[in-house]
Amino acid sequence: MRKIIALALAASLMAGCTQEAPVEAEPEYSAHQYNSAIVDIARPDADKERDAARKPGELLAFAQIDRGDVVGDYIMGGGYVTRLLAMSVGSEGKVYAFQPAEFIAYRPEYATEQDAAVEPYPDQVVALRGPIAEPAFPEPLDTIITVMNLHDLFISQMPEGTAEKAIAALYAALKPGGSLIVVDHLAAQGGGVEAADTLHRMDADLALNALTAAGFVLEEESDLYSRPEDPRDANVFDESIRGQTDQLMWRLRKPA
Repeated sequence: MRKIIALALAASLMAGCTQEAPVEAEPEYSAHQYNSAIVDIARPDADKERDAARKPGELLAFAQIDRGDVVGDYIMGGGYVTRLLAMSVGSEGKVYAFQPAEFIAYRPEYATEQDAAVEPYPDQVVALRGPIAEPAFPEPLDTIITVMNLHDLFISQMPEGTAEKAIAALYAALKPGGSLIVVDHLAAQGGGVEAADTLHRMDADLALNALTAAGFVLEEESDLYSRPEDPRDANVFDESIRGQTDQLMWRLRKPA
């Protein structure tokens, strides 16, 4: 993983050279680096129609995805992020696209959509299914991305302790120094579990407390999906706000 190697190299160089110019600690990431993933002909038109709102290049840059990385797409849904990751990691990388068994039981089309997302990338993408709190990634991961799904771990339909178990599993799945990227619909402050249950929104304090309790360290926040005009009191599927919700975007790190 280039970003971790760069950090180690920078530290060793600076230790031995006090008079030289500072060494940049990590590579810079920019949206244009991921153009090949965005224009990939295997991406369906429905995905491309979402790009203006979802800003895929900026998302991938924030996630610091490198070619050759091993990445988990946790709760992959329809595969929008999976397809972007497949081309971003390249032929030497791997994407593990995890679809919870609970989602498939609720809506069988999730299985069909998973198969369709994986099929164009047989060498890069592996489909995984299993309990939402027990994602069994077969090798240590550089990065895990979960987009608009963290709140599902807290809803009352899930067994007690699901969020804690799932987050602990994600932490364990990452390499030391690996990162977790979280994007989710924001609830009003103090919304708690009720906001997840009734509005499909994530209380930021509830999320951060659960993530840091597992050992994650918040490294950076982004306002990429900030929409302050959203009052955060409507269900995210309500037509008055659908596709225009205020969303948090975090990069958290598992300490090296």
